[in-house]
Amino acid sequence: MRPKINVGLMAYGMSGKVFHAPFVHQNDGFNFVGVVERSKKQAAQDYPNITSYDIIEQLIADDNIDLVIINTPNYTHYDYAKKCLLAGKHILVEKPFTATVAQAKELFNLAKEVGKHALVYQNRRFDSGFKITKEVIQSGRLGKLTEVYFRFDRYRNEIGPKAFKEDNSYEASGLQYDLGPHLVDQAIALFGKPEKFYKVLANNRENSKVDDYFFIHLAYPNQLNVYLTATLLAADIPPAFVVNGALGAFSKNHGDVQEAQLLKGVKPSDEGYGLEVVHDAGKLTLVNKDGSRDVSLLTSPLGNYGELFEAVYQTIANNELYPISEEDIIAQLEILEN
Repeated sequence: MRPKINVGLMAYGMSGKVFHAPFVHQNDGFNFVGVVERSKKQAAQDYPNITSYDIIEQLIADDNIDLVIINTPNYTHYDYAKKCLLAGKHILVEKPFTATVAQAKELFNLAKEVGKHALVYQNRRFDSGFKITKEVIQSGRLGKLTEVYFRFDRYRNEIGPKAFKEDNSYEASGLQYDLGPHLVDQAIALFGKPEKFYKVLANNRENSKVDDYFFIHLAYPNQLNVYLTATLLAADIPPAFVVNGALGAFSKNHGDVQEAQLLKGVKPSDEGYGLEVVHDAGKLTLVNKDGSRDVSLLTSPLGNYGELFEAVYQTIANNELYPISEEDIIAQLEILEN
């Protein structure tokens, strides 16, 4: 039996119900003991004997809680994270960690002062499509990389109901703070901090107050160029990953099934969880010395957000190095903030 870490969840909306609670519950290193539910009291239906708090302050004040997952609106992250650290809690904070570099540095420094871990939830490192793209890049089969494209596209022409995402009076609003942390983190995970970057934002939906499109060009040594794009007006979704190199190319659509499965009630422990459908296989094209092409389809590894939660456990329980470093987050926010 592993030592248990008692976990409290700040909200039980879509994020808490889908992306956090199932993985905390299935990991034998955690006790899922409490969740904040301001109105609808639904968590106990899924997790009997759980404590339901009426307000966040009750959760923070509970001395039984070791780790708080902060999955509240973006603009609240800094304030709640600071309160949790000062109350002696470890924290796992949804992306974006904070709105600014200064806020992030303050929290990381505070965590060290109080002897707690400030960890960031970057679940898209554990998507199936990103995993296979990472494998191809690190294998060296493509030779010298010349350009890399990562995209996260949707078609949502209407203005969404969540004001903190759609109103620029809120800190960290707009698409670049919603989907940007995923794409920038994936690029940094593979290639590190860029030498320089160039960014374009646009708001194309009628009456939009925030950016609903972004394009970020990251320039790396050895003339590697990485392009990150997201839009809410892609009626025909293009490939999510395209990698071109001197010896070949790889392309892959966004085939990760975890979110869709979790929304349908599939549990992370169920057979077939995280398994992409066959037609979502990635396409690898290698150029032979005679100029001919070898084309193959590559099946992705299982997507598994549970790997992130196991990393959280190992970091807190055994002080192991967390895969998403403070330097990664600072580099990410330097791009998003400026």
